Amino acid sequence: MIQHPPPASLPLAGLRILEFTQNIMGPSAGLVLADLGADVVKIEPAPDGDATRRLSGFAAGFFGYFNRNKRSLALDLKQEAGLALVRRLAAGADVLVENYAPGTMDRLGCGWDALSRLNPRLVYCALKGFLSGPYEHRPALDEVVQFMGGLAYMTGPKGQPLRAGTSVVDIMGGAFAVIAILAALRRRDETGRGELVKSALFESTVFMMGQHMAGEALTGQEVPPMPVRRGGWGIYQTFKTADDDQVFVGVTSDRHWARFCEVFARPDLFADPRLVTNEQRVEARPWMLPIIAGLMGRFTKAEIMARCEQASIPYAPVARTADLFDDPHLEASRGLVEVELPGGVRTRLPRLPIEIAGERPGLYRDAPRIGEHTREILAEAGLSAAEIAVLEKQGVILAA
Repeated sequence: MIQHPPPASLPLAGLRILEFTQNIMGPSAGLVLADLGADVVKIEPAPDGDATRRLSGFAAGFFGYFNRNKRSLALDLKQEAGLALVRRLAAGADVLVENYAPGTMDRLGCGWDALSRLNPRLVYCALKGFLSGPYEHRPALDEVVQFMGGLAYMTGPKGQPLRAGTSVVDIMGGAFAVIAILAALRRRDETGRGELVKSALFESTVFMMGQHMAGEALTGQEVPPMPVRRGGWGIYQTFKTADDDQVFVGVTSDRHWARFCEVFARPDLFADPRLVTNEQRVEARPWMLPIIAGLMGRFTKAEIMARCEQASIPYAPVARTADLFDDPHLEASRGLVEVELPGGVRTRLPRLPIEIAGERPGLYRDAPRIGEHTREILAEAGLSAAEIAVLEKQGVILAA
């Protein structure tokens, strides 16, 4: 397994983050901070660790993906000695991130009020289902807020609401949490004091729905679900190919239309006075799209993609998860990083989708074993080897 400190050149190197998280929303925030160089200490409940480690099926990859570049400290937070260690670590931390159920950290004596008195410079980030308001004490999940916030309605066919195919709201909520943390750290540079910041699943969903809310306000009409929407472009959908596959093609400007007609050898369509502008093509969709579908059906997927590439028209194959492992763009741009997942499985997974000075943040630690760094972290906090041994014997800590 790869295990070494983050490079000092990374932008968040030198920051110490305490992460009390589970599932995806909190861990995804910690992942971003860790990939950018912060020392993220994942505090896991001893002796079993983060429950996400034991998930299977659709959720089997959660822990390994969202917990790279972190160190694991396993504590029994039901014992006062374990809570005392939390307070000791919090006194020297820059940021604490938590997404436990509402009220849990306060009951443990590790909420914002308690820890900010101990460390006035601490930035405390709570990731919850809802921000302050009538719903704030409700539990929530990605799927719950996709339905509650209108996203599931917009995703599925009319009358068949459907959640998105990945944990889009959890990850979005984690990203907004990082934005809030960085803003609070920037203000701490000026004031010398940390503050409480929050991110939430429901409000993240509503933010993404804002474009549809604006559209409904402007038109006075209900925005229909995506599969039955009246699109803003004449050609903007998937087409069946001659080799029984599918390709998405988007002709979103008049210049696209000219090049589309040229590469697919249809000067008659370009000359049709009913199809000159995008607005005309939108109105002509009922009779135009069967013609385009018949045209696409004469070419293979590779041929359609080659012609769209030649014409610089937006297009996409309908990819599956397995296709991403050897995507030529990701291969050439080093968009995937080789990792070792729990259980010793080696694979390649996505880097952060950003470049800094032309570089993509990488891997310096594989996802940790439960308590893999317990002794190391406590020694850094000033505990002696004998003190650590006593805590281990008492079951306060678990050290791998």
